[in-house]
Amino acid sequence: MEISSFEETIGYRFRDPYWLTRALTHSSSIEEDGRLASNERLEFLGDAYLDAVIGTALYRRFPDLPEGDLTKLRSQIVCERSLARVAREIGLGSQLIMGKGEEHLGGRDKDSIIADGVEALIGAVFCDAGFDAMEAFILRLFRELMEEGAEGKLFSDYKTKLQEELCRQGIKTPPVYRIEREDGPPHDKTFTAVVEAEGEILGRGTGKSKKQAEQSAAEEALKERF
Repeated sequence: MEISSFEETIGYRFRDPYWLTRALTHSSSIEEDGRLASNERLEFLGDAYLDAVIGTALYRRFPDLPEGDLTKLRSQIVCERSLARVAREIGLGSQLIMGKGEEHLGGRDKDSIIADGVEALIGAVFCDAGFDAMEAFILRLFRELMEEGAEGKLFSDYKTKLQEELCRQGIKTPPVYRIEREDGPPHDKTFTAVVEAEGEILGRGTGKSKKQAEQSAAEEALKERF
């Protein structure tokens, strides 16, 4: 995708192309081209503003919702899984500037990398045009996720659903989860979990945390077995 097409996809045209290039530059590329600056500082900025904008939008939309429920809903909307979904919807992975090594490892579709890229993009819009433009940008990108969150359709507790389904099938023993494998460096691990019941593996899943991997395994079990 060409940069102009990408800008059309995200609904924002940069006044200064530098900020877009900076937002799309993954740290792995710095080792190969020292002239580049990574998107990590923009990611930091975008992360802070994303929490604030989504939190404010939820506060206004749900005036009677308790603080705990607002916090839970916001965390679902701004979590890595949601950010990665947004990144895939706009084709961000294909636009990233990254080192060949990371690219060969599948970096263009790695949740942690493309999620960080969305945050960097948000920070870049702020630097390019200020808060109002950035706020509109965030609300546009996350509109569908916010609607799903408001309707309670964003994410499900697949572990609970799996246990309930097993009970309906007459299996009284709770499913057992175990971490089968850990891949990647300490700062960017990917976990693979399996879920078993009565000695049989029902599903397998991956995630950037052990809990996420277990949820993924339960989701797979529900899709494949029930």
